[in-house]
Amino acid sequence: MSTSLRSGGEVDLVVVGGGVLGLAHACLAARRGQRVVLLERAEFARGASVRNFGMVWPVGQPRGLRRDVALRSRELWRQMAEAAAFRCEPTGSLHVAYHADELAVLEQFVAAEPGAGFEVLAPAEALERSAGLRAEGLRGALWSPHECNADAPAAIAALHRWLDAQPGCAAIVRTPVVAIDGDRAVTADGRRWRGERILVCSGDDFASLLPEQFAAAPLRRCRLQMLATVPQPGGWRLGPMLAAGLTLLHYTGFAACPGLPALRARFEAELPLHLRDGIHVLVSQRDDGRLVIGDSHEYGPEFAHDVDAAVETRILDYLGTFLQMPDATIDRRWTGTYAQRADGGFGWVREVRPGVGIVTGFGGAGMTLSFGVAERVLDGTFEEE
Repeated sequence: MSTSLRSGGEVDLVVVGGGVLGLAHACLAARRGQRVVLLERAEFARGASVRNFGMVWPVGQPRGLRRDVALRSRELWRQMAEAAAFRCEPTGSLHVAYHADELAVLEQFVAAEPGAGFEVLAPAEALERSAGLRAEGLRGALWSPHECNADAPAAIAALHRWLDAQPGCAAIVRTPVVAIDGDRAVTADGRRWRGERILVCSGDDFASLLPEQFAAAPLRRCRLQMLATVPQPGGWRLGPMLAAGLTLLHYTGFAACPGLPALRARFEAELPLHLRDGIHVLVSQRDDGRLVIGDSHEYGPEFAHDVDAAVETRILDYLGTFLQMPDATIDRRWTGTYAQRADGGFGWVREVRPGVGIVTGFGGAGMTLSFGVAERVLDGTFEEE
């Protein structure tokens, strides 16, 4: 940390919020030689940035602007992983199909994007890439080479350390910002940092700062429910991150496939509670070998404090239709919340007054899009669809 910034000061950029979006802006600005201070209210980020799969997941984004931003974000993640010394592994991903309608959607997706690197694999080819897949009934899989996997909490911690070590920069924790006073961020203990630019990256906290602006924004909160296994024995690795048929209904990257309505109709008949709870099942792996599994989606202003055992059972039951792992013991459970555009728009990026902006609302794609969005925000080229 630049000790001269500990008690306040003047910088080029003040970032409020030490989650993945805030860190992306702060780190990219620091790489450009700017003086940056990042202010995080807790000891470390506690929100969706450390409660996710650690997936950089371009395959889920539709062609055009969102896919372009995701692919650029992936490259910036790889660069920052090298600089800050954390794992960001190019595992790629497999969307597996055990029904004819699922395979049809995958084939339509690949046919619509020739030259994009996607491929439909035969069952034997899919099993070669992922030994944990269930062979019985497997019809094929979509291979995408574009996805990367990081251990989200470890990556966030490493980025904090890297930023804090840069000349003229500081990542300051346990420092809640309570007001934006003109061009100054004011903390609870009265310290002030003046920035040529201030960016509020506060996730789904719509009340602490700039509440009137957030109240007028088309944002909603989403709660997800997730879990993790014990570390897998013997150094067993998942390989490509995994998804299955329900995921085809979740990500807008597949929305244009003509077979999707028929697929949805089957799931409505066979798994109505999964659809009601917004369940689609993804699997990734952390540095210590745990498999991260989830998730569900619930929308509203506030949520219950507890974890729903029935939702967890539905997640695990569906997981069992396509994955077998050496040790399926679950020893971690959690919920997380994030901010999402209620109207389907591409994030909420606004200059609310000269030099003061808000960046949030990228939903469950915050890990995927963070660095690509930050680059465009810093360049002044971010645009909505």
